[in-house]
Amino acid sequence: MGITTNPSGTLFIISAPSGAGKTSLVRALIEKAPSITASVSFTTRPKRAGEEDGVHYNFVSKQTFEDMLEQSDFLEHATVFGNKYGTSQSRVEQQLAAGQDVILEIDWQGAAQVRRLMPASVGIFILPPSKQTLRARLESRGQDDQSTIAHRTAQAVDEMSHYAEYDYLLVNDQFDEALRQLIAIVESRRLSISKQQSALKELLSELLA
Repeated sequence: MGITTNPSGTLFIISAPSGAGKTSLVRALIEKAPSITASVSFTTRPKRAGEEDGVHYNFVSKQTFEDMLEQSDFLEHATVFGNKYGTSQSRVEQQLAAGQDVILEIDWQGAAQVRRLMPASVGIFILPPSKQTLRARLESRGQDDQSTIAHRTAQAVDEMSHYAEYDYLLVNDQFDEALRQLIAIVESRRLSISKQQSALKELLSELLA
């Protein structure tokens, strides 16, 4: 018997310092795990080469972002490197109600906001195997100058200091192994009593009759 689709989904919060490989892991997880999707955040950050509006982010003006803030449209929001990021609460709640697991790729500040509003969420923090690897990954992107890379590397230390605020911790050294661990976390949550008791209600009634 396969894992039954959950009546309500789980919100997974995934955080990592820039360069830890979080985005690649999440993309691979979504390809392999059924009924899971990534929440598309709103941001005032300029669109980078190869990014699509509504796919990677919902790119909006600073004024539009401020208007959404005034209307309490965000589950969480934060300012990172001078740019604003936010998650639509109504969209996430609709996806969870439809039985989808939802992934939020956000920093520790946003994660803290979400946990206060949705304490049933599951937090996962991803570490790089070393500072040297982290910097090398940032340089390989070819998107930032050396000053920005140095700033991001320094900022990563502060971000990583918040790892204990999460439920799970993994190291992205070997990509395939990190992905296996990430999938295991999702499957473990789906097999929990709180989820399976509802998903397997009819079977349990039959077996215990």
